Amino acid sequence: MTDQPFTVAHSRASHWGLAAKACLDGLGGAPARSNLGILYANEGFSSDIASILTFLREITHIEHWVGGVAPGLFVDGQEYRNDFPGSGGALAVMVGHLDPATFHVFGGDAGTWPAEHAPANGLVHGDPRDPGLLDAVAEMAESTGFLAGGLLSAVGPPAQLADQVVAGRLSGLLLDPSVPVLTGMTQGCTPIGPVHTITEAWDGVLMGLDERPALEVLKEEVGELLARDLRRIAGYIHVALPVAGSDIPDYQVRTLIGIDPTNGWLAMADQPEVGEELIFVRRDANAARADLRRMLADIKARLGNRSIRAGIYVSCTGRGIHMFGEEGAEAAVLREELGDFPLIGFFANGEINRDRLYGFTGVLTVLAGDAAP
Repeated sequence: MTDQPFTVAHSRASHWGLAAKACLDGLGGAPARSNLGILYANEGFSSDIASILTFLREITHIEHWVGGVAPGLFVDGQEYRNDFPGSGGALAVMVGHLDPATFHVFGGDAGTWPAEHAPANGLVHGDPRDPGLLDAVAEMAESTGFLAGGLLSAVGPPAQLADQVVAGRLSGLLLDPSVPVLTGMTQGCTPIGPVHTITEAWDGVLMGLDERPALEVLKEEVGELLARDLRRIAGYIHVALPVAGSDIPDYQVRTLIGIDPTNGWLAMADQPEVGEELIFVRRDANAARADLRRMLADIKARLGNRSIRAGIYVSCTGRGIHMFGEEGAEAAVLREELGDFPLIGFFANGEINRDRLYGFTGVLTVLAGDAAP
């Protein structure tokens, strides 16, 4: 039983009760042998998440639940995004069994468990409205080990689940090193020029790069066509902070949120300091597909002949149909490369990998089973 695959079900409905009942029907008899549930709702059910959790716990008798309300759901090749309070919503549920001694559900303070089970792996969910979130991610990674997950909804009531509805900072599931976990991250943006050094900046405003006006450097790299009409770069060109010491190209993408053509300044959704490095990147669907396949090939090689008991995929809200032009494109690639396996996930307001917060990325976590005979 301890090596059985997890079971996934999902539904969209006008009322949360109908969606939850459909998910229970889809799970069949799986809850009877399960002690852990993962539950995601899209924002259409944001005000109902406590009722949904209570209902599922009472019917399934599963005590431990993690998850929350997300901008969108990623499950079984479908993307549930555009439901709003009052018009219905969507649910995705995954249930399965783990040795109770090997996992710990936490909301906020994880207690002494991380120190007693280090180095652990964490499937974590964060509140994008919490100003201390970045510090919380770094601190938990330092005390725990490897983190993977993402930021949940930024609207409505508290959105996280950790055996109950919780708010702020981080929550989620910690896994003992004895649980075989593999993770991978794929980028959705491609560098368009060399690495630059920030030579003048203040409070998220880039004034100088390489001792030159920041806007001048940007215009040079995007080319004459885009430089003539900077409105065209919105949502297409971003800035990124390279991660030092990585053995693969690694950078944290941040949104370019403003341009001051008079002073030649740029505003970004972060606050880097003078002396840090920066690159300009562009959204690139073809490169994103190729990098997704690279990441999955790496996971497949590390899996060897082991099966996948469960997969959790966290994708940026800017990916999915918005990047690839069709619903389910990422799920199709996952199936092509790794085969059919229980998969659940959500579209995030930022993705967590290791000890950092990313953007426009996809983060996959898989629980491996036993090796095939």
